[in-house]
Amino acid sequence: MADARVQEYARLLVERSIDVQPGWQVLVISQPPARPLLEEVVRLIARRGAYPLVRFSYAMEQLPFVTLFAEEAPLELLEKPAPADQHVWDEVDAWMLLGAPENSREGADLAPERRNTMAEAHAPFLQRRLRMEIPWVTCRFPCPSLAQESGMGLKAFEEFLYGAVLLDWDAEGEKMKRIKDRFDRADEVRIVGAETDLRFSLEGRPGEVDDGHANMPGGEVFYCPVEDSTEGVVSFIEYPAYQEPDLVEGVRMRYEDGRVVEASATSNEEALLTKLDRDEGARRLGEFGIGCNPGIQRYMKNTLFDEKMYGTIHLAVGASLPTIGGKNQSSVHWDMVKDLRDGGRIECDGEVVQENGEWKF
Repeated sequence: MADARVQEYARLLVERSIDVQPGWQVLVISQPPARPLLEEVVRLIARRGAYPLVRFSYAMEQLPFVTLFAEEAPLELLEKPAPADQHVWDEVDAWMLLGAPENSREGADLAPERRNTMAEAHAPFLQRRLRMEIPWVTCRFPCPSLAQESGMGLKAFEEFLYGAVLLDWDAEGEKMKRIKDRFDRADEVRIVGAETDLRFSLEGRPGEVDDGHANMPGGEVFYCPVEDSTEGVVSFIEYPAYQEPDLVEGVRMRYEDGRVVEASATSNEEALLTKLDRDEGARRLGEFGIGCNPGIQRYMKNTLFDEKMYGTIHLAVGASLPTIGGKNQSSVHWDMVKDLRDGGRIECDGEVVQENGEWKF
């Protein structure tokens, strides 16, 4: 018997996250293990009188380049997307990623030069999405590789995933608006935690509530700090910094005048430094986010979920979001999660607003 939660999940993606309209062309990136969700999504897109443009990728890649192509093609071929792909990216009305990789580390051994070249070629389409020129959503579907990464069996991972996404998002949005209102009034934010003391400005930068309209799961309030304002040290020692396929442990960064001037890691440091050196904007703080999803209480080694964990914040190096005042451009956008539930705090203009992961207002 089909799992009714899959149908509910598909409706959430098509009807809330994207709100597909008649005549739209919707690019849907998926991996084979997500077939049950993909089929429901295609049905719903069709019922709305729109066109699903389905692309399969076996790795967790947000665009349909596959590792084999990237390994074998001449480097100059990676500098520009295929003309047909470019046409699609220019013309699509919406974009979806249904993530369910067969191997979440696929592509980890691809030469950094090749990965950087591809990322730069894809950057214009990333910027189109970040500017919200088209609605988009990225999500995950229960599959063995993601369950293994989380340290859970597949059944337990299913229960966790649906518990994080199938929420009353209107009600959650109302809760998060209270947090947004407090940070909207702040000029300076200070983050204090284990090996961390970081300051940045939010002056003139309103935040946004993620209540299930872009990432799924939603459950965060996020901002784009003023580009030259970040000062201090941040250490991501509670959890690895993970962006498929890269897993980097013990990340530590020091900011001056808004830029990362020192960076290190206890493992896979090369992956960290390669991304920070990818382009001019990669060393700036592009996003500050506050985890607010009540269904996420533990680390899953999946940033899409981990960044929404209650009592955590996340900081992304690289591209910011123009829709909320961000001006930094980069082909990098890497969210790293910091747990504040054990001795950490957040201050707004000197006032403690969160301590040990609990709100004080």
